[in-house]
Amino acid sequence: MAETHVLFVEDDDVIREATQLALERDGFTVTAMPDGLSGLEAFRARQPDIALLDVMLPGMDGVSLCRRIRDESTVPVIMLSARADSIDVVLGLEAGADDYVTKPFDGAVLMARIRAVLRRFENAGGAAGPDAGDRGERGLLAFGDLEVDTEGMEVRRGGAPVALTPTEMRLLLEFSSAPGTVLSRDKLLERVWDYGWGGDTRVVDVHVQRLRAKIGQDRIETVRGFGYKLRA
Repeated sequence: MAETHVLFVEDDDVIREATQLALERDGFTVTAMPDGLSGLEAFRARQPDIALLDVMLPGMDGVSLCRRIRDESTVPVIMLSARADSIDVVLGLEAGADDYVTKPFDGAVLMARIRAVLRRFENAGGAAGPDAGDRGERGLLAFGDLEVDTEGMEVRRGGAPVALTPTEMRLLLEFSSAPGTVLSRDKLLERVWDYGWGGDTRVVDVHVQRLRAKIGQDRIETVRGFGYKLRA
């Protein structure tokens, strides 16, 4: 991780300085900014590998900043929220964040989340399983008008390209590797988000909503009380 560049946007001076030191001790290069506007400027100028954004920021809040970043890039984004039950968490995920961490956070937990998101970003090209739908050459899976190229990491719907974030791509790969099979939220948290323990299932639900909006609302079915499945 020595060359991994983190953009950290946090308005609390104590949290910003302490977290920056912890990240740098762990081998990350850190650009730390105190507000949303300077954070956006730094993102455009430095092109970081991952962004950590506090939800409550002066000038431009973290949700708006996340949305601006997502308009320009698929770089991983982790939101930092002071309240686990806050609507800000869902808003951040809907804006395009890949994950969130609740403040006050343990440094080891934050590092683990960062590494998990980066692994997901780097491994978004993982191949789908052998029992997937109609497979053509080059690992092409077809589900009606939806095509998933598991080698080229491209998705098309009705012949038109579909832009997915790495997390959305990983989620689609999990579904397409077992069409018609119900995948629980806990299983998806483990496989996509690399959570070896129970996590907040809102992360899964919001990402499924985002994925549905891109590949078709009826493509992923909700199985109440169990999870989700891709319509074969």
